[in-house]
Amino acid sequence: MIGAAQQPSGRRCSPCTYRLYGLLLRSELPLPCPELREPHHDAVALFEAPDSHFVQAREATAGRPQAGEPFQHARVSDGSDYLRWAGLFEFLVSPEGRRIACRAFNGTTQEAFQTYLVGQVLSFALLKHGIEPLHATVVVVQQQAVAFLGGSGYGKSSLGAAFLQAGHTLLTDDILVTTEEDRRFMAHPGPPRIKLFPDIMKTLRGERLIGVAMNPTTRKLVIPLAPQQSSHAAVPLRAIYMLRPPGAGVPRKRATIAPLSQHRACLDLLANTFNPVIVNPDRLTRQFKLASRIAAAVPIKSLSYPKDLSRLPATVDAIQADLTS
Repeated sequence: MIGAAQQPSGRRCSPCTYRLYGLLLRSELPLPCPELREPHHDAVALFEAPDSHFVQAREATAGRPQAGEPFQHARVSDGSDYLRWAGLFEFLVSPEGRRIACRAFNGTTQEAFQTYLVGQVLSFALLKHGIEPLHATVVVVQQQAVAFLGGSGYGKSSLGAAFLQAGHTLLTDDILVTTEEDRRFMAHPGPPRIKLFPDIMKTLRGERLIGVAMNPTTRKLVIPLAPQQSSHAAVPLRAIYMLRPPGAGVPRKRATIAPLSQHRACLDLLANTFNPVIVNPDRLTRQFKLASRIAAAVPIKSLSYPKDLSRLPATVDAIQADLTS
């Protein structure tokens, strides 16, 4: 586990190969996931680049309405995507998604840098590869994936933490990538870490956890997980639970689970795709096809549960009972 904030740049290492969301990565920068023993030459290359590498891309954002916003995105003339988080870091994703140039600013912690790199930044490469990610937290129950979908603040990570406390493992937090194999959908692992607010973090009692702030503007912490707390192989997708918005008739005493029609499930899947920045006809077509196939193949239900931390174990029990019913 990472015990203290570390600077992400200033030191290069020999490239290592990783697999995240089913995508092979070859990185000069350390990533928070297990290394693969054998190199793969067709992997996406991640590398640290100097300031001069980003000058042209940076100019593409000059004068735009979003220039003063914390997050900036611009499509460069060659088809690359330029991403910048003010005061933290900047990235350049090549037109075909095969190369990602990275640059962190002074004072940025390694944990924050890695979190954005393997989350928002990598989603742009996934889309360029024709891979459609969903916004979800996924746990593994009896060798099958159980996904929780919903917007930020809906309680996805809280449920993930509750399942960890109950002895299950985490598959991914934030990004879910699925592939269709042998008439079933497989869910692919993300990095072994979870993002939690400090009060939710305390639900993992008995564990010695160390969290680092995602960025200076949030209390949310990035918490690396021990090997036994995370899963590193793709597993069949057993069920999807759509979380209701906070305050939308959330029950006070116990979890409420109800099946969704295939039509409703398809619409909810479309509403929970990851990376709302890229919107084009090809992507919209791909999203609709994927949502339709998943809705026809995987049980999808709505889930409301009390936002009382003491009732999280009972919510876990209700979900497990539903899985076996």
